[in-house]
Amino acid sequence: MNLIVRDEDAITMMNTLARQCDVEHLILNVDIQNRQHLFDTVGKYLHLHHGWSAAEIANRLGEREKLGSTGLGQGVAIPHARLAGLQAPVAILVRPALPIPFDAPDSKPVGLFFILLVPERASQQHLQRLADAARLLNERGVRESLHTCATAHEMRRVLLDWSQS
Repeated sequence: MNLIVRDEDAITMMNTLARQCDVEHLILNVDIQNRQHLFDTVGKYLHLHHGWSAAEIANRLGEREKLGSTGLGQGVAIPHARLAGLQAPVAILVRPALPIPFDAPDSKPVGLFFILLVPERASQQHLQRLADAARLLNERGVRESLHTCATAHEMRRVLLDWSQS
C-alpha cells in the first residue's frame, strides 16, 4: 500500500471532492433547529432528489454522531456515514440560517456542515474524503467565503477555486 500522496494526487482528490458537491447539493439558509433536524432535512432532501431512504440517511448520520461529535471547531462540522447501495460518494454542504449547537471541541455553534455519504465498503475512499473536507474547511478564507456567499452558484465557485489552488 502506497501511503505517500504526491501533490498531483492531492489536487486530483480535492478536485473530485469539489465536483461531488454539485450546485444542487449546496443548501443555503435553511431553517435547522438541531442536529437531528439537520439529519432529517438532509435525508428528506436526498429522498426528494435521488429517491434514497430519508430515514436510513438520517439514522446513519445519527448513529455515527453518537460515536462522537463530527464538529471540528471554528463553526464547521463534517457529519458522515456509510450507506449500503450507494455507488459513489456524495457531498452536501449545508449552511443553516443560524448556527446550531453541535458539541464542537471549541463549544461554538456550527454554521457550515459538509456532509459526506460514502458506499458501505469504501473505507479508504471514505477516509480520504474526510481528510479532503477537513483540509477545505481548515482554510479560513474558504470558511469566510462560504459564509458570505449569496447563492449556491457562488459557493460552488469557491469550492472549485479552492480545488484548483
